[in-house]
Amino acid sequence: MTTIALHDVAKRYGDVTALAGIDLEVESGEVFGFLGPNGAGKSTTIDILLRYTHPTSGRVEVLGHDVTSDPVAVRERTGILPEGYAPFETMTGRQHLEYAIAANDADDDPDVLLERVDVAHAADRKAIGYSKGMTQRLGLAMALVGEPELLILDEPSTGLDPHGVRLMRQIVREERDRGATVFFSSHILEQVEAVADRVGILRQGSLIAVDTIDGLRTANESDGELVVELDLETAETDEKLAAGEGISGIEAGVALEPIVAAVDSLTGVSSVRQDGDALVVTCATKAKLEVLDTIREHGATITDFSTAETSLEELFVSYTEGER
Repeated sequence: MTTIALHDVAKRYGDVTALAGIDLEVESGEVFGFLGPNGAGKSTTIDILLRYTHPTSGRVEVLGHDVTSDPVAVRERTGILPEGYAPFETMTGRQHLEYAIAANDADDDPDVLLERVDVAHAADRKAIGYSKGMTQRLGLAMALVGEPELLILDEPSTGLDPHGVRLMRQIVREERDRGATVFFSSHILEQVEAVADRVGILRQGSLIAVDTIDGLRTANESDGELVVELDLETAETDEKLAAGEGISGIEAGVALEPIVAAVDSLTGVSSVRQDGDALVVTCATKAKLEVLDTIREHGATITDFSTAETSLEELFVSYTEGER
């Protein structure tokens, strides 16, 4: 089942195009990361989903409802953590939850929700005095009221310390396991990579990629890192002994310079550097086997190797800075 569907959605402010014909579907039970540089159109898209603004053209459906004609039905089933959430000045943390529960005609226990987001210890303090991280977690607790079918979180990790970030990830996973759909934007790409089932990347109002992170890596054909551990001395020594030659300490070993030069000349290799008895090779995925074969052909014994996948941050830069 599709929870969010945008069909050729555009938004213009005079001569400025904020969104240019967005087509996107987010499935039920999915954690979807919505990414893009500042000004790319993320907040505009979220405002359109919640009917805080209307599209210039196109159609938007959320939870089976047309947002334009039935926005109340959408909001009744959606939990929202807006960017820059600020609490009421005169209300305690518990009163914020009681207010949200009454407004949603829900039967949640405010203390259970406060405990879940680790704010129970400050339940009776005025929330205006909370730290940024506590304020953000309080806003998340309010978004969770009524077990919404859809959670829309705009920069949910803002102001959170490492403990708060871990807690946010845990709650997002729990909500997905409950069956909720989570749609969130974030600049902290490590957090997106840790929880998102799929991501969409906006650039200058256009949706330029939608895929799993592994899918983006494949489509981008981006370079990863191959670290090859070598036993240089054993390889050369064994060759000379097999030939009946004597060796000295100076003669033992394999020179790295020709290996580095040979690997560096391979198609798909971006760079090669030595790190002790290891070579660190930046190369395309399809070049990795050829790198290993070339090293062996030059007399070095490979004792181990490891690869590092392209991070979401590197993929994001590749897509948003115009390399894709």
